Amino acid sequence: MGTVDPKKVPKVRLNTGMEIPCIGMGTFGSDRFSAEEVSGAVAGAIRCGYRMFDCAACYGNEDQIGEVFRKAFDEGVVKREDLIIMTKVWNDMHRDVAAACKKSIADLQCDYVDVYYIHWPFPNYHAPGCDVDSRNPDSKPFSVAEFMDTYRQIEELVDQGLVKAIGISNMTIPKLEQVIDKFRIKPAACEIELHPCFQQQELFDWLNAHDIQPVGYMPIGSPKRPERDIVATDIADMEVPEFRAIAEKHGVHPAIIALKWAIRRGQIPIPFSIHNYEANLEATVTEPLTDEEMATIATLEKDNRLVKGQVFLWEGATDWHDLWDEDGVIKDCPDAK
Repeated sequence: MGTVDPKKVPKVRLNTGMEIPCIGMGTFGSDRFSAEEVSGAVAGAIRCGYRMFDCAACYGNEDQIGEVFRKAFDEGVVKREDLIIMTKVWNDMHRDVAAACKKSIADLQCDYVDVYYIHWPFPNYHAPGCDVDSRNPDSKPFSVAEFMDTYRQIEELVDQGLVKAIGISNMTIPKLEQVIDKFRIKPAACEIELHPCFQQQELFDWLNAHDIQPVGYMPIGSPKRPERDIVATDIADMEVPEFRAIAEKHGVHPAIIALKWAIRRGQIPIPFSIHNYEANLEATVTEPLTDEEMATIATLEKDNRLVKGQVFLWEGATDWHDLWDEDGVIKDCPDAK
């Protein structure tokens, strides 16, 4: 296995002053890989130079990943302060965030969390691996008050030193505009779906204008995402002819071009891979894309949202479009101004 010197991987400075790598490794196995396979990839990734890992309680593998972290610490491969460990509170723990965070810290054996995210902006729980048509009768639309209650619990965890920075995820501009003036501690990052055929330019620009770092999940279009999330109208980013042409010019897989695009654009991609994580990391230190190539990719926006979120719908919602406030209004929000 080759390695990339972590010191050569470009850094991004968050609004807290924390510097983090311009790429991280995701740990969601998309229901296709076991916790052992995911943690094995994390072990290899640490040794080849990765220093940031994006975890989540609902991925069901934090305890296995924690064993990998502990072994790496014990063997002197890395120190805790060398790693940026990110994780998230799942929807069913919005009312007891401290317990959720402490469990993740214990499972990950990491003493503290560098960035702690609200995984989804509402407490709509669904059973792991459930069918896309599943609905929880207790699901509710977004509530400003409930979201801020969850957020303030994380602010308290920052005060206690258990969390270094706060993250939000799967937000929209209408939701953000409802809460942006209510934070005591400003969010440092926002994790959203970002890939060449789903660039979310307006939201991307909004986050940058408010000094909130965009973090992009599914950066290569997630061809290994769960079957339940795949529909016939989805576009495979890596198969778009213009994209493949750029990859052929560079002599690399199209996934590497997607990562180079993300890094140069200014978002932090968090790709997951069992086998190709070394090449993904190398994308940060090899030839960047040209202005012309960036301009070409900018034309590939196809509104190709892959994570629809159907399982989070509440009674009265029409379909998954209601989750994403596409008409600029938060659907059924009881306390929006």
